[in-house]
Amino acid sequence: MTTRGTFQPYLLATAFVFMTLSFQTSAAAFQARDFFTPQEEELVREAQILDKRIDVFIKAVERRLLVLGGGVAGAEKQLKKDSEKWGDLPAGTRAELIGDIARIFDAGISNIDDVNAKDETNPLVAKALRKLAAAATQTVERLRPLQAQAKDDAETIGFEQLVNHAEEIVAAAGALPPPAEKKPKGKNKTEKPKETN
Repeated sequence: MTTRGTFQPYLLATAFVFMTLSFQTSAAAFQARDFFTPQEEELVREAQILDKRIDVFIKAVERRLLVLGGGVAGAEKQLKKDSEKWGDLPAGTRAELIGDIARIFDAGISNIDDVNAKDETNPLVAKALRKLAAAATQTVERLRPLQAQAKDDAETIGFEQLVNHAEEIVAAAGALPPPAEKKPKGKNKTEKPKETN
């Protein structure tokens, strides 16, 4: 005699396997897609200095945020100006664009780590990390309303990856020593006040 309770572990196991496979399929789809456009890839290759390369990454993220936010209509002038250098805006589903952003931040982490591994005293590491942390924080805040409206597993995974990378970047930037104060340009000596008689 079969009872309903004997099927419950089977159903739970089947549901778990199905969810795992769908997450793996979604993650594989993110990995298969080029997360930079061809023009962006060229700009990344050209930017050999770390902080300039991070600037390219941040601009690539901003371009995806523009598409996701529907702000294209208000930015025609800037888009026209950027089109020769940056090419057309990236295309894709919401899940793909969010996944692109997560992977761009991951690439930023890797680039900073690579430079830091070669030269821990390189001042560009801290500068680039602070820039990337500011961009990651702003990006997560801008996308938070969309995250609450995630429509499928692919979007959910993309948001999770994005938030994880952003938290990693912000934590690393938080561990940096405070930036050195810039010395004012001009005279280094302090002038003595003139004596009056």
